[in-house]
Amino acid sequence: MTRAVVRLAALVVVGASVAGVAGAARAQTKAQQVTLIGDSVADAIVQTSGAVAEARREVSLNLQVAPCRRTAGQSCPYNGVRPPNVIDLVQSLGPALGPNVVVAVGYNDDEGTFAQSVDDALTALEGAGVKRVFWLTLRAARHPYLTMNAALEAAAERHPDLTLVDWNVYSRSHLDWFQSDGIHLSGSGANAMATLIHKALVGAGVAAPDVRVKTARLPVARRGAAYSARLVGAAGIAPYRWSLLQRAPAGVHLEASGLVEGRPRAAAGAYAFAVRITDATGTSSTRRLTLHIAT
Repeated sequence: MTRAVVRLAALVVVGASVAGVAGAARAQTKAQQVTLIGDSVADAIVQTSGAVAEARREVSLNLQVAPCRRTAGQSCPYNGVRPPNVIDLVQSLGPALGPNVVVAVGYNDDEGTFAQSVDDALTALEGAGVKRVFWLTLRAARHPYLTMNAALEAAAERHPDLTLVDWNVYSRSHLDWFQSDGIHLSGSGANAMATLIHKALVGAGVAAPDVRVKTARLPVARRGAAYSARLVGAAGIAPYRWSLLQRAPAGVHLEASGLVEGRPRAAAGAYAFAVRITDATGTSSTRRLTLHIAT
């Protein structure tokens, strides 16, 4: 694996125009497990329903988020409770972490010991069988966080399984994403952090790209003659479920399986209607198709 620093502004989804018949690219059939380990900054994701939904898209997400969590050493107390640090949590969960772990921790750590703590945490993650680690850089609202981000960069050079997700750069010009301390997140900030995490997972092939309607054109139908065509989807998590947003031409209907069939009764002409595809995670997209009916 090669090291990657993720600085994403948009996700490009690759598609192709094909007839609505057999030949679909295979969807990812099972969502990969991802464990998110976070502190009070990442806790805003848990508290924001839209952010949780975004972070869960196309993955099986295990949230391990607690205020005051540190990477190593004794975590600070919150409501009388000290959460386990990252290393202790990793050692307690072991293989239950799964192959992919996202870490959003560091704001409660000491600048002088952070580099060693990160190395120790990565060693613990590797020992637990984790294959990919995604670590969010710190929002550099205070000078120590610049040094700590440099420590993360150096750790990525030593650990090829570590991908840095550059939250610092991604959030730099968005003051509205933060509370007054410039670190903890507003609701919009929680949504933004979840979006960046999702993009990083998609970019690494851990999460599938969003499901899409791949079919661009339908075969021509003839009035009164038996008609059958199958819609094609791409990406997402199978199985797909199809539905109509508008009524199809008279005599034609769409099965949930994506099969368009019937005997067109409508007059010759071009009929536009929208279809929706929904994958196993509930993510959906739509596309407007046109059915040409000939005499």
